[in-house]
Amino acid sequence: MMKAFQDYYPDEVSYCYGCGRLNEEGLQIKSYWEGDEAVCRYQPRPCHTAVPGYVYGGLIASLIDCHATGTAAAATYRHQNRAMDTEPPLRFLTASLHVDYIKPTPIDQPLELRARVKEIKGRKATISVELFGHGEVCARGEVVTVQVPDEFMARLMNPANEE
Repeated sequence: MMKAFQDYYPDEVSYCYGCGRLNEEGLQIKSYWEGDEAVCRYQPRPCHTAVPGYVYGGLIASLIDCHATGTAAAATYRHQNRAMDTEPPLRFLTASLHVDYIKPTPIDQPLELRARVKEIKGRKATISVELFGHGEVCARGEVVTVQVPDEFMARLMNPANEE
């Protein structure tokens, strides 16, 4: 079985509420390549309700945000012709998140997110995402991501070395 982008994150940086595989209370989203698009499927839970039958907007923003940062990392590995398990590890953070809510998002079946890379320029990647419910676009997002600086990543990976 193919590993998700998030499964390549080092343990030290795998606690994000949205995409951290080690955050037991989190969403633990998984993103995969399907051609040139990154795809994530997520089943909302009853606690994600805005009004009966529909997802609250904060979940939608979180899904778009974390799917985009994972896509940015995976796309940058591709751009550098590197495998996702090579050193140094790449992680991206959100610099800007814009979400347009197109229509109410149903909660009764998995949502599908499809991301495309708009631009990779230096340490910045811009990702566009569409979120589908029942096969219809319910939200669109654009996320500007930035690569975690090497020195900050080194501190996260080796916290015992801090002075």
